[in-house]
Amino acid sequence: MAGTLYVVATPIGNLEDITLRAMRILRSVEMVCAEDTRVTRKLLSHFDIHVPMSSAHQHSADAGLDRIVSRLVAGADVALVCDAGTPGVSDPGVPLVRKALEAGIHVCPVPGASASLAALSVAGLPTGRFLFLGFPPRTKTDRVAFMAEVARATCAVVIYETAPRIAATLSELHSAAGDRDVCVGREITKKFETWLRCGAAEAAAHFAEAPQRGEFTVVVGPPAAVPADRAEEQASAQEEVRRMVAEGVSVRDASRSVAQRRQLPRRALYESIVKDDGARGKENEA
Repeated sequence: MAGTLYVVATPIGNLEDITLRAMRILRSVEMVCAEDTRVTRKLLSHFDIHVPMSSAHQHSADAGLDRIVSRLVAGADVALVCDAGTPGVSDPGVPLVRKALEAGIHVCPVPGASASLAALSVAGLPTGRFLFLGFPPRTKTDRVAFMAEVARATCAVVIYETAPRIAATLSELHSAAGDRDVCVGREITKKFETWLRCGAAEAAAHFAEAPQRGEFTVVVGPPAAVPADRAEEQASAQEEVRRMVAEGVSVRDASRSVAQRRQLPRRALYESIVKDDGARGKENEA
């Protein structure tokens, strides 16, 4: 009888966030497959767990993963972990899970701490629906497309970012999607956990003041809603903004001017222009 591959979530910071079930599974399996065995060894040692380990990450050769699957087929139970959080969610793990499934192995999740869900729970933003996009890409073209996707979203968006890029990412987000409300969590569940809740522009300026350290999770709020009874006026305002842009005024300055004069929400007006014009651009490309 084949064994089971357990996909085990591990703490993202505070070691007390490991679940009782996770500890039981890690003690019972015949092998733990880790993103970085050095990191996982520290975790297991902390809980006095002593199990053979093997590497399983994004650079693992197929032959190494096949050997793990062979052990599963032979009846061994195996746990898959990453350095922190859940394997396969912006972390390595998918290749081994896919190979196990293809071999008919039972794959069982052992859920636990999650940076994205932790941030959503305390963001104070509408999060009944959300879009998880993970880490923004690094190349310019891909980043522009990424930010355009954030701008088009009508629900909350969750992204991850590193310390050296957090200020630039928030600035690009502001340029693409307007001054959305954001909740930025730094070092979630760790000793120096901090939270910042404000507009994207203020957040970008805040993190640009000094070099940052740690890992960041950003919840981007949905676009500000326009009251239904002002929808017609909103459409008229959009056309006025477009006329000003055609005359050489930036979208941001035109939106601010029109919104102030018509007493409309500036953020909603700006975001509606960015979203609609982005969609039109795609239609023209087609």
